[in-house]
Amino acid sequence: MSEFTNPSIGIDTNAPAGGFNFDNVHRNALIQNAANPQSAASSSDAKKSVLPLATKTGTTIVGLVYKNGIVLGADTRSTNDTTVADKNCEKIHYIAPNIYCCGAGTAADTEKTTELISSQMELLRMNTGDGQSRLVTACTLLKRMLFRYQGYVSAALVLGGCDVNGPHLYQIYPHGSTGKLPFTTMGSGSLAAMAVFEADYRDDLEEEDAVRLVQRAILAGIFNDLGSGSNVDTCVIRTDGSVSMGRNDITPNEVGPLRAKVNRSDVLNMREGTTAVLKSTFVKSKGLGVTLADVTVTAMET
Repeated sequence: MSEFTNPSIGIDTNAPAGGFNFDNVHRNALIQNAANPQSAASSSDAKKSVLPLATKTGTTIVGLVYKNGIVLGADTRSTNDTTVADKNCEKIHYIAPNIYCCGAGTAADTEKTTELISSQMELLRMNTGDGQSRLVTACTLLKRMLFRYQGYVSAALVLGGCDVNGPHLYQIYPHGSTGKLPFTTMGSGSLAAMAVFEADYRDDLEEEDAVRLVQRAILAGIFNDLGSGSNVDTCVIRTDGSVSMGRNDITPNEVGPLRAKVNRSDVLNMREGTTAVLKSTFVKSKGLGVTLADVTVTAMET
């Protein structure tokens, strides 16, 4: 076909025509070589090939419906690959006065996602007469946001609370799918926690029994999952509108008593005078020559 521009309709025939797009061919070859090192041995790109790895997260979060409300629970370990980044991380997030949410996945994603939805719920209450927030509203806002980002926002959530329609518990996956359940677990320690729930959960639990069951489920995740650990946090949301946050309810890995039992030899202590001082001199500053006499101390008002 000849290359020309039709002046009557202004179409440039040099423009690329429709068809297949091969922009990712080179990228796909690198991934394939990384997945099959033997076939990549003769390839010039073998050394450059890096196979993308799945991101691993570690957490145990749970929730259950009891007789008069909702109990949420979470561990407090935050990990960076195989390193414990934070031993006492808060994973139970505020959404509304009657709604709280446990987050598993990337800590920054869960934190900012719940903060954003909490802000939207606050604005909605202001625009609707400052009434009580609905659980289904929070669930809808969360699932729409997560679905919009197609799972790239790594936030797996357990949403719980009580409104005029009673207690509600939702599990929300990073891709936006949701489920309403009487009890649920999420995170890398979810299987161990679910084993405890399936063995001992029953309808119409009393609050004390429900909290104890949630604590046992989190402890199962802490002691059976390497990505979960440290302490147990709980949150009780009641149908009468009251909320009780149990920060560090159980601390099974407290190291203070263990360290106190270690007897350190006094030989290892470096006493004063161990290192000889050869010379001691004082050199006056060549700057402004400011001394403590030039400093004015003002008592702080209390």
